Amino acid sequence: MAVPRFNTSKARTRRRRSINMKLVAPNVVACGNCGNAVIYHRVCPKCGFYRGRQVIKPETNA
Repeated sequence: MAVPRFNTSKARTRRRRSINMKLVAPNVVACGNCGNAVIYHRVCPKCGFYRGRQVIKPETNA
């Protein structure tokens, strides 16, 4: 079985981990109906539209 000849330094380990453990912001687009910012492939919470159709009734905060 292969064994590493030298220890992996803390800097090298942390550099490798930091690349793979990055947080990614979700892709946000404007709603086609009302222009509200919506995550891709999700129903707009403001107007209730998805792909040009009314899918849900929007919640009204009165």
